Amino acid sequence: MSAFRIDYGTEVEAAIARLESVIQGSPEIAEHFDARWLAVSLIDEDPGLAEQIGQLSGSGPVLRARDELLTGLRSTMGTSADTAIAGARYQMANDIVVAVTDTTQVRERTRTDRIDAVVTNRFLGIPIFFAAMWVVFKITTDVAGAFLNWVDGAVSGPISHLARSLMDAVGLGSTWIESLVVDGIIAGVGAVLVFVPVLLSLYIALAFLEDSGYMARAAFVMDRSMRAVGLQGKSFLPMMVGFGCSVPAVYATRTLENERDRVLTTLLVPFMSCAARLPVYVIMASVFFPRYAGLAVFGMYLLGIAVAMVIGFVLRRSLLPETNPMPGIMEMPPYRLPTFRSIWFHTWTRTRAFLRGAGSIIFATMIVVWLLMAIPVGGSGGFADTDVDDSAFAATAGFVAPVLEPAGFGSWEATGALLSGFVAKEVVIGTMAQVYGVEEVDEVEDPSTLTSVGLVFTGLGTAAVDAVKAVPGIVGIDLTDAEDNEASSSLSASIRTGFEESSGGHGALAAVAFMVFILLYTPCMATVAAIRHEIGTRWMWFSVVVQTALAWVMAVAVFQGGKLFGL
Repeated sequence: MSAFRIDYGTEVEAAIARLESVIQGSPEIAEHFDARWLAVSLIDEDPGLAEQIGQLSGSGPVLRARDELLTGLRSTMGTSADTAIAGARYQMANDIVVAVTDTTQVRERTRTDRIDAVVTNRFLGIPIFFAAMWVVFKITTDVAGAFLNWVDGAVSGPISHLARSLMDAVGLGSTWIESLVVDGIIAGVGAVLVFVPVLLSLYIALAFLEDSGYMARAAFVMDRSMRAVGLQGKSFLPMMVGFGCSVPAVYATRTLENERDRVLTTLLVPFMSCAARLPVYVIMASVFFPRYAGLAVFGMYLLGIAVAMVIGFVLRRSLLPETNPMPGIMEMPPYRLPTFRSIWFHTWTRTRAFLRGAGSIIFATMIVVWLLMAIPVGGSGGFADTDVDDSAFAATAGFVAPVLEPAGFGSWEATGALLSGFVAKEVVIGTMAQVYGVEEVDEVEDPSTLTSVGLVFTGLGTAAVDAVKAVPGIVGIDLTDAEDNEASSSLSASIRTGFEESSGGHGALAAVAFMVFILLYTPCMATVAAIRHEIGTRWMWFSVVVQTALAWVMAVAVFQGGKLFGL
């Protein structure tokens, strides 16, 4: 019986034969591996195999020959060898299926076929996709949002009060150390932790869509739209990952075969609203549009997709023309009911990664922000005892603030939050909590620890009731009162006052412009590093400059255009 063998085409087979002869000339390598299998695997750029081979003596000629052959194949074939190998394997699989399939019998339609007839329909597919996204964002903004004030009460009540009590007990009360702990670390990190319920709900919803098999269908129905910018539908999958975090989304572009597709998709990923942006949308929408918070947040996600499509279309016609369009190949898994264990595993893994990343980044950033706010550059105050308006942070942010005045949020407070957001969007709310809330700390009398703990448990019950009442709102049935939706925390009130002043009485319009800026400018330094690692320094700087410039232009257009039309 002859061995099973796939014909990979003239050019690839010639390269395999040449590399096979080099392998046979290296006894130690030929002793451990079948020569043809190793040659095919090296030409296919099997990850980790080259490193494993490199540890054996005689590997130098083999690896050098592999590199020369890959370079030659790219120039002669116009595509990578691994793409040709994958195509040959798919063709062989198709030939086998055709040979063994009885086409005279009609295959019974499965449950997956019946569902796909609806959700992948050319007319119904995209509306169903956006409806699914609407449900996700209503859950994250309305249902999970009910727990925001509860978590905020726990952080600003018992935890802060306990920290002050401990500082007093060890003789550090009313010192700069107490200010660092309470006003810096707890206020900054705590302001981000209050949005953990929102992130949990988002990750649960995304895990449900992934495990059910719908995410692959989302890529399929978006294929036609993605073709408009010269990409395949599978490019939408890294962009979908970007709704969770831009960093793994950038690395997910490695699954794309074409280098041009990888570059373009990587440049478009940052326009997807990552989970770190969501807290900013939620608090701004709850302050200025309490009854339409879900719609406002959903609009930001849709705007990000729309901007990405426009940018992709422009790049397709300019810097990244489509030279060799390839047909898309996507595997559609059968529909299945997600298990609780699977959903919780994905949710907890992502949430834990967010908390670990946020914990280190936010801690360092909040210490720097607190330090700048503690250093006086004017007035009569001393270190950690100065008015925030006279601090180094206010001076630094105030220097940049005039650039943002045309967008309606040219105050040093909003500018400072955006500057810290270059490090990570997770710290924007933490910075706001410090710069807006610092003046009110001494005006509020701390309740006793026992009273605070009691209020926390009472608030948990109230939050649970509000969450249940918000569920019918997904389909348009509002069981909540307008007063229930009003943001009432001191931070929310300070944000509203600050934006009203900086915008000349157009606070809501400035808030929309602020959210647009948050959506469009650089996600975080980790994303910038990932882009540089994947597509190089030149494209990294292109991404940073274009995103920041576009964010400013669109924020100004929203605010000035809104004023012009009397909004």
